Amino acid sequence: MNVVRSLKLAIFASTALIYALPALAFDARPFDGKAFEAAQASGKPVLLEITAPWCPTCRAQKPILEKLGAEQKFAPIVAFTIDFDSQKDLLRKFNVRAQSTLISFKGKQEVARSTGETTEAAIEDQLDKSI
Repeated sequence: MNVVRSLKLAIFASTALIYALPALAFDARPFDGKAFEAAQASGKPVLLEITAPWCPTCRAQKPILEKLGAEQKFAPIVAFTIDFDSQKDLLRKFNVRAQSTLISFKGKQEVARSTGETTEAAIEDQLDKSI
């Protein structure tokens, strides 16, 4: 009986551990020039999210990006956020004119750009272009 109980406990603990592990996902982090250049140089897919805390469109994009980012096929994407209000130098560098802009790269090549897009299918299509 102790063997069965031990086995059940081991299965329960393993299952709990699996659910406690982070999902395969890209997590957007604040823009870092060196990390961005390194990701591009290695040919990785890169996503730039230009956001503003007051932007309702940015808030609508966030759960879509989180959902898609949790999918295994998008795990290789290296994602960075750029604050629309405080990082004007980066807005100029990437020729961004509005918050809620998403820019996708495949290595050093820009492959897609959207502004104000809030449909899951369109955002997924954009991410697909970078992988």
